[in-house]
Amino acid sequence: MKKQSISFLTQAAMIAAIYVVLTYLFAPFSFGEIQVRIAEALTILPVFTPAAIPGLFVGCLLGNILGGNVLFDIIFGSLATLIGAVFTYQLRNCKPFLAPVPPILANTVIVPFVLRYGYGITIPIPLMMLTVGIGEIISCGALGMVLHHALKKYTNIIFRPSSSRI
Repeated sequence: MKKQSISFLTQAAMIAAIYVVLTYLFAPFSFGEIQVRIAEALTILPVFTPAAIPGLFVGCLLGNILGGNVLFDIIFGSLATLIGAVFTYQLRNCKPFLAPVPPILANTVIVPFVLRYGYGITIPIPLMMLTVGIGEIISCGALGMVLHHALKKYTNIIFRPSSSRI
């Protein structure tokens, strides 16, 4: 296996593991119709490495499975994170403040339907979009941008392929 492939898989696995740990460390407010999933701050990482796309998807998938979520949530909640990660990667060369927008939008639109049809929560969908959206703005927008700022100067050290290290 090439060193670049090993580096990619290692980065993806580490991101997935951190996502799962953060989800459970902050479990009391990681789930439900009013949620601030701190792990979603990691959705900024596709700006730095494409390995974050599978890492975030697998991390969210595992977090939802281990959290005992219903199948509808495991599938569509994880797909919301995947969609957000893919489009964040697409925006990697744009202004940094745009990077959190895709995961905020994907989760704001998809998660309320997951809550309604997966869990039978009867709060009006527009209200759930508001509560989920606020949580996503806090986690992806505010915390994600703090993470972006913290990692920006170390990008070439943390996320470069192992083949370029000596």
